[in-house]
Amino acid sequence: MTGTAAAGLLVGRLLFGLVFVFQGVNHFQNVDYMSGYAESKGIPAARLLTVVSGVMLVLGGLAVAAGAYATLGAAAIAVFLLVATPLMHDFWAVPEDQAEGEMTHFLKNLELLGAALVVLAISTVEWQYALGVGLF
Repeated sequence: MTGTAAAGLLVGRLLFGLVFVFQGVNHFQNVDYMSGYAESKGIPAARLLTVVSGVMLVLGGLAVAAGAYATLGAAAIAVFLLVATPLMHDFWAVPEDQAEGEMTHFLKNLELLGAALVVLAISTVEWQYALGVGLF
């Protein structure tokens, strides 16, 4: 991949990855609020899982953005989204006045899951403008 395609992939990786880094840092900065929300959704060990998910998001986002261990990073993001989306944004189980907001978050997460799976699929090919280290 060269030229515009390589530049587009770099910009896409940076946008995708760094937003997840921001979200992961937010888990740490607002751990009380986020773990309280997770607890309200019936998540056991909500504080611990808030911190663990924050680590997954930060490391996954950095890996994708830098192009270092991108397979692991994209997989961490995909696993997070696969688990968190139906548990945290269960629009079918909330009061009607909350359903639209939860559905919006649910659908946004599905879009991001799709993008994470695309990144995972292309993570084993060489990327220009990447650190280029990884397991595969």
